[in-house]
Amino acid sequence: MSEERIPKRSEVPEQFRWALEDIYPTDKDWEQDLEKLKAIPEKLAAYKGRLSESGETLLEFFRLSDEISVLCDSLGNYAQRRSDEDTANAKYQGYMGQLMNVYVQINSAGSFETPEIIAIPDETLERFYKECPDLALYKRAIGKLRLKKEHILSEAEEKILALTGEMGQSPENIYSMFSDADLKFEDAVDSRGEKHQVTHGSYIPLVQSPDRVLRKSAFQSMYGAYGSFKNTCAATLNGQIKAVQFYSKARKYNSSLEAALDGNEVPVEVYKNLIEAVHENMQPMYDYVALRKKLLGLDELHFYDLYTPVVSDCDMKITFEEAKETVLKALAPMGEDYLAILREGFENRWIDVYENEGKTSGAYSAGARVHPYVLLNHKDTLNCMFTLAHEMGHAIHSYLSNKNQPVVYSDYVIFVAEVASTCNEALLMQYLLKNTSDKKQKAYLINYFLEQFRTTLYRQTMFAEFELKINEMCARGESLTAENCCELYGELNKLYFGDGIVLDEEIKLEWARIPHFYYDYYVYQYATGYSAAIALSQRILNEGETAVADYFEFLKGGCSADPITLLKTAGVDMSTTKPVADALKMFADLIKEMEEISK
Repeated sequence: MSEERIPKRSEVPEQFRWALEDIYPTDKDWEQDLEKLKAIPEKLAAYKGRLSESGETLLEFFRLSDEISVLCDSLGNYAQRRSDEDTANAKYQGYMGQLMNVYVQINSAGSFETPEIIAIPDETLERFYKECPDLALYKRAIGKLRLKKEHILSEAEEKILALTGEMGQSPENIYSMFSDADLKFEDAVDSRGEKHQVTHGSYIPLVQSPDRVLRKSAFQSMYGAYGSFKNTCAATLNGQIKAVQFYSKARKYNSSLEAALDGNEVPVEVYKNLIEAVHENMQPMYDYVALRKKLLGLDELHFYDLYTPVVSDCDMKITFEEAKETVLKALAPMGEDYLAILREGFENRWIDVYENEGKTSGAYSAGARVHPYVLLNHKDTLNCMFTLAHEMGHAIHSYLSNKNQPVVYSDYVIFVAEVASTCNEALLMQYLLKNTSDKKQKAYLINYFLEQFRTTLYRQTMFAEFELKINEMCARGESLTAENCCELYGELNKLYFGDGIVLDEEIKLEWARIPHFYYDYYVYQYATGYSAAIALSQRILNEGETAVADYFEFLKGGCSADPITLLKTAGVDMSTTKPVADALKMFADLIKEMEEISK
């Protein structure tokens, strides 16, 4: 594809466009299914007050829920994918609006489900299973709902909690408006005196610049702006943590951490094990800081020096066809069954490859039931090849879960969502390192890999530890202030990066620009998922067919078991510190290899 001009959608050749006709041949077919969905709220309402009358009635209700899921999957995927092809096309935005209106009605009509299922006596439910054997398929789903029993309040209390919902979202909404809409940054100035606009989008490219004057200026611009509003940021974050504490106490959890992890069936030990394992493996990070300082030739390393590459870009131009071929070779250890699915996706238009006017940016995989759909904006770079491997990992995970699980268990939880994608990336990286003889290219690849460890495993764990500590502070009755947030964040940076880097005053304000602290214990999953993926890639490479067979069981698992159990079937026990420790050992080995090459 030519990069001289971004083409219109109609100008993109068919083989580079995803086949949405596999879901609905025409828009009219979509509209007909939407009419079917509009009849669902009435069907759902007919079951209100009846879920405890018999096993057959309960089975009918769950089968109707499955029918709704399948219908919404097709309707939602078609409308959203069409909208993403060209965001200026109002027709498909309208489709999404129509669908959401019906979806809200369905949720309202089915709101009786959890209270009624929780209210069924244990002995009655056991009788249902005996009288209606087909109901056993839904036993895990029913059990998960009933586990919420101790956290469900009286009807009056639940209504009060529901009324607080919009208020509970206020801190996140306020922060988003402040940080994304209202906050402005001074221009950064480079070594030649030229000005560069600083935005959230431009900041990372600016601090990746080889021009150190520009990096420092952008760094000071970013944190200077947040520093001017540090008390506002602290008060907003305090409101968020107070809200999280309120809901966890109201629902009778022992802690806000337990409340947040309960939805994904993840024990609190997994979160704490991650932090413990990283604490026990700080030395490799300190070694990396020292190596970065040495390779950049600096007397002092500052935090604005962390993102600039220590190896210049090798100008690795990789076409989409070459990227597909390399990914197939790199994933050969996964076996022919895996490669067959990969080829099917490549050859049957699962992927929307190139940028066009109005197309949504970035990349993603959407696990439609007919088959997955992958959106790319391929630019013939090394990073884009890794993106292809990453998104196809998601796609094959969704494909295998959908093909091997009943509808009720076909989706996987966020805790494992990044495992398959990152495992693909790790296998691709290790293939490239093994098959690259050019020292400069190899150094560039190792630097790329090292940065993934630094930003995903160490940095996200530091975020997770900060979030845990500020929640613990609030649980003790302390309020968050700009001073104690900066003090805590400075201490954590000192712990995670060591004495080899100057603890700039500005970095103590970084907590103020991290939106993830408003996502309620979300960030730890980046680090656990990355650790699990590294462990799985190593096991696949070292043990071959046995490891691959176990990995396939995980990919097929959907949410048929809790995520820790599913990962154990693949040979990774995230209830221990071992996967994280093993991943960090690889990080340490890569640093040594980088040191040798740099000589």
